[in-house]
Amino acid sequence: MLIPEYPDFVPISYELRTEMHPQLPMTADGVSEYTFANLYLFRRRYRYKVSRVQDKTFIISGIQPPEKPEDTEKTFFCITCAVPGRGIVEELIKTHDYWKGISDSLLTPNRDRMEEWGLEFTEDRDNFDYLYLRTDLAELPGKKYHKKRNLVSQFHHNYQDWTAKPLTAELVPVALEILEKWREQKGFEGDFLAATEALKRYKGLYLKGMIYWVGEKPAAWCLGERLARGRMFAVHFEKALEEFKGIYQFVNQHYAATLPAHYIHINREQDLGDEGLRQAKMTYRPCGFVRKFTAVSG
Repeated sequence: MLIPEYPDFVPISYELRTEMHPQLPMTADGVSEYTFANLYLFRRRYRYKVSRVQDKTFIISGIQPPEKPEDTEKTFFCITCAVPGRGIVEELIKTHDYWKGISDSLLTPNRDRMEEWGLEFTEDRDNFDYLYLRTDLAELPGKKYHKKRNLVSQFHHNYQDWTAKPLTAELVPVALEILEKWREQKGFEGDFLAATEALKRYKGLYLKGMIYWVGEKPAAWCLGERLARGRMFAVHFEKALEEFKGIYQFVNQHYAATLPAHYIHINREQDLGDEGLRQAKMTYRPCGFVRKFTAVSG
């Protein structure tokens, strides 16, 4: 095994995928960060390292970059699958600033005993994943989706010559072309580097997606993966050229409609405290959230 036993850690690398991937999609909650693809693609931003507690869980150690010049770096750890023993948790709390990404399935059955260990838990609303019924996004039913249906209808009316194809290795250069134009239109990097690597290594990262054209022009793509034992699909990336009115709403609806029926929910990740992004995600009327908590020593 390439991943050492706790307390030893190694940086997350592509070679670890065969050890980490089979276990992570089987976690019950569907935490969007707890996939090999997500951890690998954002390994540089958070300087992720990984350890394991044999037959129990992975432990991820990371560093939160400062959001403002006056802020300082914060160290955090995540536990993906099951709560290890008290001694390990207490050691991790001592060596990190906080415990991040605690899911309901880890917290609820263990909260009383962990509070006895001196831990204090807080909801991390900025990192809640937004959950939608796949059928809601695919069908946009009722009055609550009236505006979304109108935008999708306008797209169909204005761009009747659209086409869509599943992502393949031959189409990766097309998606990269869209991504480069997206960056030019936005005027900032955002998740450009992670999205680029996701496209280039989509197959090895167990991702799947779709590419869209309007006429002969590449216009949009999306990419994601299965979570929560196959009951949930997480959309990690969705990029489109905004010159096509309604294209984001169209891609959102169309891709949901192409997903197999065994996906009950679509996870569209966090808003990270961005008010504009939060408002946009709420307009799609989430049916729930993947709640997450943080913990510190009391």
